[in-house]
Amino acid sequence: MINWKKQAKSYKDSYLKDLKELIAIDSERNDKDKTKEHPLGKGPSDALKKYLSFGERDGFKTKNLDNLVGYIEYGDGDQTLAILAHADVMPAGAGWDTDPFDMTIKDGNVYGRGASDDKGPGLAAYYGLKIMKDNNIKPNCKIRFIVGTDEESDWTGMKHYFALEPEPDFGFSPDAEFPVINGEKGNTTFENKFNNKQTDNADTLLKSFDSGLRENMVPRDANAYVLTNDKDEMNADFTNFMEDSNLDGDAEITEKGIKLHLIGKSAHGMEPKNGINAGTYLATFLSEYDFTGDADNFLTFIAKYLHDDSRCHKLDTSYSSGIMGDLTMNVGIMKFDTQNGGFINTNFRYPKGISVSTISEHLENAIKPLSGSVNNTDNMDPHYVDPADPIVSRLIDVYREQSGAKSAKPEVVGGGTYGRMMKRGVAFGALCPWTEDTMHQANEFQPIDDLLLAMSIYAQSITELSK
Repeated sequence: MINWKKQAKSYKDSYLKDLKELIAIDSERNDKDKTKEHPLGKGPSDALKKYLSFGERDGFKTKNLDNLVGYIEYGDGDQTLAILAHADVMPAGAGWDTDPFDMTIKDGNVYGRGASDDKGPGLAAYYGLKIMKDNNIKPNCKIRFIVGTDEESDWTGMKHYFALEPEPDFGFSPDAEFPVINGEKGNTTFENKFNNKQTDNADTLLKSFDSGLRENMVPRDANAYVLTNDKDEMNADFTNFMEDSNLDGDAEITEKGIKLHLIGKSAHGMEPKNGINAGTYLATFLSEYDFTGDADNFLTFIAKYLHDDSRCHKLDTSYSSGIMGDLTMNVGIMKFDTQNGGFINTNFRYPKGISVSTISEHLENAIKPLSGSVNNTDNMDPHYVDPADPIVSRLIDVYREQSGAKSAKPEVVGGGTYGRMMKRGVAFGALCPWTEDTMHQANEFQPIDDLLLAMSIYAQSITELSK
């Protein structure tokens, strides 16, 4: 009888050493840096290669598919069990107390971009497979630990894998939370656009507005440059607004106007309530001024229909289902300038029972009177696996056994993971219910004890699933 927890603890030092090497790689997708050799930028492919180097070091079979995706393989059989992780990370953003790419251990926690999403959990799952192999446990199926390189954007890497290789029969993604995620909401994104017309001789002119880094991340920072003769008055109003809203920021008076900077709180876009959207707050402040044309329309649309309303009541699109919960909306990117006009990215996580066309219709009803347009850019339908399926029931049993949470039940979330790419795919850890969720935030961390528990759970789970 293997003591899985004792086994995991014996790997602590080597695991942390490997994790430090992974976190040191800034693996944000960077299309400006892409080449034929590095199709998503050097960072993602370097992180993929680092994972594969661990597999080669530990005696596994490995394969790199065009620096987009790769896998580490163990065992053989008619069926394939897949563990789907990702090597890319979200932009680090501002607000860190430590270097996001220099892993820091403090108070028993690992800090760094990817510590929680998904390098810490992904590597814990890899070590679960390594523990199995090191104990000479032979699976009755083929096991593939598959690493994608742009889960935080377009899933190009994992889609490449599924285009070249057979779909795995079942599996899980260590890219969410425990106990087991057997359902994921639909995920759809819209681009909302405005032209760039303003009255040239207007008293107030919006020169630029910029907030947000990714569609699935609540913007922490927002910046605007306003040309106005009433800059002192606007500066005083902005100070009062920050005090009333309990937000920080600053203003810089220039010769022709004022530059405003507002600070909110970043969070994962699947639950915008966990963050404070600096962009929608700043737009709401500016919407009270007499801007003209498309600048006024841009600010009005955000303030009237998007600000502080993740459940879409203002768009008359609120919806909830008994199993999957609420429809949610994240306003991830907001931009305006005098050359390109306005751009607003809205990302919706929706349950079964409401359609993408319905969401689109309600957006259009709101934006068309403001001379804007709507375009649906991508969509993933809701995903659900029956709790009676062994991929769910076996994993929940292992989690209950190792965590002591005997009443733990499968859950449905708004996040999207690679697990949904398989008909019998789920998400499984590694965030524990008792730990703060800092994914997509500054000062992202994961407790070392949680990661070792996850490693132990993964080792037993992979063994049980591959019998």
